Amino acid sequence: MPAVTVARSVSAGDLLLRAFTAADAPQITAARTDPDIELWNPVRKPSEQWCLDRADWSSGTHASWAAVRPANPDILIGAVSLHQIDHDQLDAEVGFFVLPGYRRQGVAAACLETATWFAYGELGLRRTHLFHAVENAGSCAVATACGYRFEGAHRESYRCGDGVWHDEHSHGRLASDPAPAL
Repeated sequence: MPAVTVARSVSAGDLLLRAFTAADAPQITAARTDPDIELWNPVRKPSEQWCLDRADWSSGTHASWAAVRPANPDILIGAVSLHQIDHDQLDAEVGFFVLPGYRRQGVAAACLETATWFAYGELGLRRTHLFHAVENAGSCAVATACGYRFEGAHRESYRCGDGVWHDEHSHGRLASDPAPAL
């Protein structure tokens, strides 16, 4: 599998998506105390290892970024990843989270949209998809706003941070789909 070797920093309007560093670990540790992040996006590794894993794109199976403001690139406001990149099928799954103080400000949509266009433009993928727990209305709204069509419900498909197997929605988008009007 080829390594992902293209741009490790991507401008996203008033956001910058940059590579994670070990220095981000304390902020990831703090993010883990947020009930929504712990429930929907649990960090199941020590924070420093989590950051280092996301900074290592050499497997070719993921590309991950810390979302920051360009004026303050050391302060994490969110994260987005393309994962399970399949270079044969030309698709990938995408996931994201936003820290509590930055929610409902368009950060999640900017992260998702930027990662999506990176997948199509830089990686040459043709399809991206995402999953979210049915109860996670915020992620559903972001997916829909970014042009990801609802494709189905999956029963008890993911064990979330509460240890319960939650039903999930799946959403997908094709490179040929029209760009959303954000």
